[in-house]
Amino acid sequence: MRLGDKVALITGAASGIGRAAALLFARHGAAVVAVDVDNNAGEETVDLIRAEGGRACYCHADVSTGTGCRQMVASAEEEFDELHILFNNAGIMLGDDADAITTDEAVWDRTMEVNLKGVFLGCKYGIPALQRAGGGSVINTASFVAVLGAATPQLAYTASKGGVLAMTRELAVIHARQNIRVNSLCPGPLKTKMLMDYLDTEEKRQRRLVHVPIGRFGEASEMAQAALFLASDESSYVTGADFMVDGGLTAAYVTPDDSIAN
Repeated sequence: MRLGDKVALITGAASGIGRAAALLFARHGAAVVAVDVDNNAGEETVDLIRAEGGRACYCHADVSTGTGCRQMVASAEEEFDELHILFNNAGIMLGDDADAITTDEAVWDRTMEVNLKGVFLGCKYGIPALQRAGGGSVINTASFVAVLGAATPQLAYTASKGGVLAMTRELAVIHARQNIRVNSLCPGPLKTKMLMDYLDTEEKRQRRLVHVPIGRFGEASEMAQAALFLASDESSYVTGADFMVDGGLTAAYVTPDDSIAN
């Protein structure tokens, strides 16, 4: 199995990419610590894993707080002794997130607390656990909008994900000689509840889809497959990468000098 004898902590595991990754990682041998604030859906993820014969436990934690992130890592080590894979996946996209003029400070602050500070805190408390285990893989969920900008304005979300990319690169350099790899997973537009709730009209959805060469929204299961590669030893020479899984979107709109094509 690709993750045999590994312990993986996944935030945002109650739905979307997090749940898909939790199920897939467990199928490939990992013991999974499913972290979320939605207790019912988080426990359901664990039940689904156990129903397939996998090992998992649920931990309620708000990743925007040091207390929550410290507890989720402690839970992983208490339940399964070690931690080898840290998937900082939890994120939010608030409906009132728009441009600089209309976005409220509270929307900006909350988005940064979860999407950026949450990754920082996950690494703050998770990386020492990986060090104790002799190394491992950190995967931080970013987004294609951190590279391109969004066709539908969502400034706080875009800025938060840009911060994730920058932080991931620096952490990769810092910990490269400690057998710890740190990479960003950059999904394209996905058919998940979070994005569909944000793109709440057919016009908004088509405006997003017109930029995707493959011509459809991605699936959470496709992102989970990419995360599995980054979590496994198959990616042993990959660190500091912005791993784009975007249906060709950035290939169509970014030129070699990283400027936006006409």
